Amino acid sequence: MTVAAVVLAAGSGSRLALDAPKPLAMLRGRPLVSWALDAAVGSGLEPIVLVVGRDGVSVGASAPSGVLVVTSKEWARGIAHSLHAALDALEPIGEVTAACVGLADQPHIGAEAYRRLAAAHDGGAELAVAVYGGQRANPVLLGRSLWDDAHRLDGDVGARALMSTHDVVEVDCTGTGDPRDVDTLDDLRALEEETEE
Repeated sequence: MTVAAVVLAAGSGSRLALDAPKPLAMLRGRPLVSWALDAAVGSGLEPIVLVVGRDGVSVGASAPSGVLVVTSKEWARGIAHSLHAALDALEPIGEVTAACVGLADQPHIGAEAYRRLAAAHDGGAELAVAVYGGQRANPVLLGRSLWDDAHRLDGDVGARALMSTHDVVEVDCTGTGDPRDVDTLDDLRALEEETEE
């Protein structure tokens, strides 16, 4: 079994009120997307897919060598369409049996979370979610058997929407990282201060 790592970085981040898209917001001198890619690359999973949308060339330039950069043409319609773009890119790669999906605006998700979800897939899970202190967060693993269902998602709805209709394995990732996302400038400042400690 081969599990791919996916980082969704296509959104505009309008609530952050920056001129640049949210994935390029700076945290300690590096864009958020670079922090998120650190975890995906560090996980050892392959292939790694970065989905871009708004200012895709600029966001994609943050990807290290070997990362497949995919453009979501319908990124403005919501996260579901970024997920579709990732799965479309992975579909022809027959050895990929699952995708482990994280978000660019969660810079402190750890590589170990991706590895633990991949291990759950090796154990038979087709839908798995990282859990931190009892709370479901990201990344989320989608086995290939669920990709058709994921393609039917629409708008600003991610893979977690499938958890209401399919069995899901919760994977404890407490202590592997911080799943908080960056939605506002206050969120960004808070992470900046904690990262400096």
